Amino acid sequence: MNEELTRVEEIKIKHGVKKSRMPAKLDYLQSATGLILALFMWGHMIFVSSILLGEEVMYTVTKMFEGQYLFGESYPQIVSVTAALLFIIFIAHAGIAIRKFPGSFKEYRLYRAHMKRMKHGDTNLWFYQVFTGFVMFFLGSVHLYIIMTHPAEIGPYASSDRVVSDWMAPLYLLLLLAVEFHGSIGLYRLSIKWGWFEGKDPKKSRKRLKAYKWFITVFFLTLGLLSLAAYIKIGLAHQDKAGERYVPKSAIEKGVQL
Repeated sequence: MNEELTRVEEIKIKHGVKKSRMPAKLDYLQSATGLILALFMWGHMIFVSSILLGEEVMYTVTKMFEGQYLFGESYPQIVSVTAALLFIIFIAHAGIAIRKFPGSFKEYRLYRAHMKRMKHGDTNLWFYQVFTGFVMFFLGSVHLYIIMTHPAEIGPYASSDRVVSDWMAPLYLLLLLAVEFHGSIGLYRLSIKWGWFEGKDPKKSRKRLKAYKWFITVFFLTLGLLSLAAYIKIGLAHQDKAGERYVPKSAIEKGVQL
């Protein structure tokens, strides 16, 4: 078999056939889109968790992203455009990454057998990344579509109503688990793949990066679960008034209805 492969390479060299650079380019695009999505999700989680500081803080953050403090008026369309751009990156990343998924049940069984024989941590992480990526493709698409088509329905009450009254809590819980595991594993594997933060001792560097990965996973999972619990609490208390929008105290004092 090896002799046949060598002979094929000799023929290619003889006839001037160059190796395709497309796999390398696709790897670069996959890494770049994955990095963008992971960093965005970190920021997204921090802003979503503003509900833990109070309803008015979350309202302020929402209006900031709608451009109110920049333009003097809210433009939810900004959120729609941002979600649409993110959706494009999300689909591109998934489309590129899927080429590395097992293409058949036979390939899946071979890979699982390989995992059991190797008992290698990074090999197992790749499998978990594939699984969570598959879950994210469906759940993340639903979430992004909702935000893209209903940008004005983001806020302390609107978001909480969606979680409780629209029964989105189970979807958000599963999406949270998939995103945090997929993202942290992805960043860890990116660091290994491209040699980021690589010290003099690669073994120690990998061990340190893996520790950081688990810290990031636990931190953002905890933050996400606490935030989801806060939205559920508000949604349950606001269930009888579902559809009503939050009005900040400052506006109430001025007698302004937003």
